[in-house]
Amino acid sequence: MKKVLIIAYYWPPAGGPGVQRWLKFVKYLHHFDIEPMVYIPENPHYPIEDATLVAEIPENVTIYKQPIFEPYRLASLISSKKTKRISSGIIQTKDPSFLEKAMLWIRGNFFIPDARKYWIKPSVKFLSELLKKEQIETIITTGPPHSVHLIGEQLKQRHTLKWIADFRDPWTSIGYHKKLRLNNSSRKKHEALEHLVLNKADRLLVTSQTTKKEFAAITKKPINVITNGYDSNYQGGANLDERFTIAHIGSLLAGRNPKNLWKALSDLASENELFRTALQLEFVGVVSQEVMDSLYRYELGPYIKLKGYVSHKEAMRKQQRAQLLLLIEIDSEETKGIIPGKLFEYMAARRPILGVGPKEWEAGKLIVETNTGVAFNYQDSRVLKDLIRNWFERYRKSALHLQSQNIEKYSRKALTEQLAKEL
Repeated sequence: MKKVLIIAYYWPPAGGPGVQRWLKFVKYLHHFDIEPMVYIPENPHYPIEDATLVAEIPENVTIYKQPIFEPYRLASLISSKKTKRISSGIIQTKDPSFLEKAMLWIRGNFFIPDARKYWIKPSVKFLSELLKKEQIETIITTGPPHSVHLIGEQLKQRHTLKWIADFRDPWTSIGYHKKLRLNNSSRKKHEALEHLVLNKADRLLVTSQTTKKEFAAITKKPINVITNGYDSNYQGGANLDERFTIAHIGSLLAGRNPKNLWKALSDLASENELFRTALQLEFVGVVSQEVMDSLYRYELGPYIKLKGYVSHKEAMRKQQRAQLLLLIEIDSEETKGIIPGKLFEYMAARRPILGVGPKEWEAGKLIVETNTGVAFNYQDSRVLKDLIRNWFERYRKSALHLQSQNIEKYSRKALTEQLAKEL
């Protein structure tokens, strides 16, 4: 059986979408005669935790750990709330405080490529011995944090091995990079490190065709798209909500604020008493103040149900209960290639998906291709309102269903088979 070492920062009890990808790959790799070993930090600073995910770690997987120095722990002594928000990628764009501006500047210009950079040196030392001991010939690094890739780059320098770099998100082209207040020198350092990793790794994995195209302009190394996916082994039961529940699962960060959708819902509520009585907007996860302000501005406050962060299992249950599932992405050129991991779990929930994102949004194309819903851009208004009205009438007749197609290729096991071919 072939041994593969996976080097990751996010691992249970970490919560959120970042941990799911490799937790599920590790779960299914043994089906393809591959023995995964996992290397993770011993004392990480996870902004979100989900203890229920620990139970999903395969019993037979070998896990190695080494301590990590986390600057976020020191920053939290000054402001734990702002530190947690920034470390989880929630960047306030509307009237950021002086402290937030300072923390972002330090994050972008002092911690290059990110604040987990201090894990590189001790990891390389520890793993150099481990590779020899276990006779491991293949390693996989997964980022963000992209400093993890620099562990792979240094190990590649020292050892004869195959190195695959997995990018769950882009590097310098990701939307929040512009908000880090980088000076010219820091920007060039980020770009140089990105170029180094893309050209030193033997193979690259990305989660979207857009990222593949971006990386292909920087490197000639093989790039394969393996999207995120859904796990088909969910055993929970969930009855549909009686109300016309439109649910969003996950963080609604600053910028994910489709005012055309809020206006359409507001207009329908004011025009139709039945709609007004049945409507419920359920938000599971963090919702930015900007989004909340817009919801109240459009008089949608009475319909809001805030649930905060819940376990992954509970999130899946809520997806299956909702009448509609809401998928929102920031309206920008940088985000058209972002395919949220929850899209695939939305597909598996088999509830209609209402997507709002940028023009040429790759996730929107997937929604259309799989017949799992409809996607709009931020300029659509009239058609969006008409669709919601139509779906509401179908809901009243207990006929709000879509016949999805070709979603099986996004199951975690099918995607792991793709990965096994790379190995």
